[in-house]
Amino acid sequence: MPRDSESEARAAPFFFERAGPFRLEEIASLVGARIARDPDPSRRYVSVAPLGAADEESVGFLLSRVHAEALRKSAAGACLLAEENASLAPERMALLISDNPHRAYADLCGVFYPEARRPSPLYGEAGVSAAAHIHKTARLEDGITAEPGAVIGAEASIGRGAVICAHAVVGAGVVIGRESYLGPHVSVSHAIIGDRVFIHAGARIGQDGFAFAPHEKGIAKIPQTGRVIIQNDADIGANTAIDRGGLEDTVIGEGAKIDNLVQIGHNCRIGRYAILVSQVGLSGSVRVGDGAVLGGQVGVADHIEIGAGARVGAQSGVNRSLPAGGQYHGHLAKPYLQWRKEKIALDRLAQEFLKKRVKKGRGA
Repeated sequence: MPRDSESEARAAPFFFERAGPFRLEEIASLVGARIARDPDPSRRYVSVAPLGAADEESVGFLLSRVHAEALRKSAAGACLLAEENASLAPERMALLISDNPHRAYADLCGVFYPEARRPSPLYGEAGVSAAAHIHKTARLEDGITAEPGAVIGAEASIGRGAVICAHAVVGAGVVIGRESYLGPHVSVSHAIIGDRVFIHAGARIGQDGFAFAPHEKGIAKIPQTGRVIIQNDADIGANTAIDRGGLEDTVIGEGAKIDNLVQIGHNCRIGRYAILVSQVGLSGSVRVGDGAVLGGQVGVADHIEIGAGARVGAQSGVNRSLPAGGQYHGHLAKPYLQWRKEKIALDRLAQEFLKKRVKKGRGA
């Protein structure tokens, strides 16, 4: 980097406008918290900041007692936290008490940075660019942004306020709902997308499912004639791939949150408000129940059902259906407590084995 890069970075504009300042009572009302202590009612707060970086004009936040020491040392003028952690805060600090600090923290960030609640156009100009490629039969409602290089195919339908970023492709007949967002280089085909769906850079929606029939002369491709349906308020991470269905649809439920680099095979159905963390891989026809959580790099075999509210730990392999509400972990996923007991037992056996080798003079 150039020698003056550090000074240039300091002079560069911040990417999000900050709202405020706000009085503590305004913040409490906006995030659904109550004021437990306010030593300076006249003070206005200008930002939200981590405890270690906050000053007296900032609102800090404590989401876990793990950071209790940081709270005690913090210069924050106010702190958002749970009631059971209020005693950890210095007496000089104003307190915002929430029954759900994590949710209130999300709202707090939105108070000071309202533009960051949804992705923004990257080119910096609203409206349909003359450099966008839009088929004459495409239907666009008012308030659309289509950036340079965006492609919108025949009979496609784009809802009011949607953003189609540079070099994103909307295939023929695709429906994009209102206030939805397609990041740069996203491609969408054979799909119906709901309202307020955010699809981040490089995601691929609606391509062929991986379906082939081996035979004596080679491998025959099975035509994939289904669609992808993504319901309202879902969020699809960068470079994620969602295959269209075979004879039925691939469905992403309302409010589902799918991280970057996730693979969802044909005919899968993801429940409402489910969470799939980065590098999850779902084979064809998997069912994930409402509110289920799959940790990073979980792999699921085809035709498996994961029950509503189930939680599957990172790097687990799932080759059998899992009941609703449980916690599961392991290379072949099993109930978490069973997996943990087996892991402890295996560790003990390994230690005993190594001790016996040392006694026999064979070393570790």
